[in-house]
Amino acid sequence: MMFLAGRDRYTQRTLLRAVHDRLTNHAGCEEVRYRPSRRRPRYVIADVDTVTFLGSSYAVDSARLELRFWYPAGVEHEYYRINWIEPARNLMLGFHQDAGHQNLGPCHIQLDFEDTPLARYEAAFLDAHPLSVLDERLQQLPSALETIQWVDEKPALPEWPG
Repeated sequence: MMFLAGRDRYTQRTLLRAVHDRLTNHAGCEEVRYRPSRRRPRYVIADVDTVTFLGSSYAVDSARLELRFWYPAGVEHEYYRINWIEPARNLMLGFHQDAGHQNLGPCHIQLDFEDTPLARYEAAFLDAHPLSVLDERLQQLPSALETIQWVDEKPALPEWPG
């Protein structure tokens, strides 16, 4: 079932509850919560044990996933932001499907460092149920993180295969 008709807060809330449940059962996701609250969810946040989540050692022990799905009026697909955030390194890597950078198409991957965007590349538009999109993007995160190169203590995303 697609969530294309009747996009309202109830539908968004239902989707965010399903996202919450999915992350609660995902290896490495801890303390999964809503923001601003369970009654008015706009985001789902999960603290991440990086070794468990990624399945191998990683430069930092913990990270955070911040996910938002929403249904803007006049658009035939959902918007989302699936962000991997490393507070210790002030790093964010995210998949964004929104109207923010239309020159990159409907979806892009973005790398921010110290709250400044460093790189954006077009990412494949996934025409699927939002939970399938979530699963696909979570599977892509490890390889996306491996793509980051550190030069002079500054990250770079030299390319993204799409």
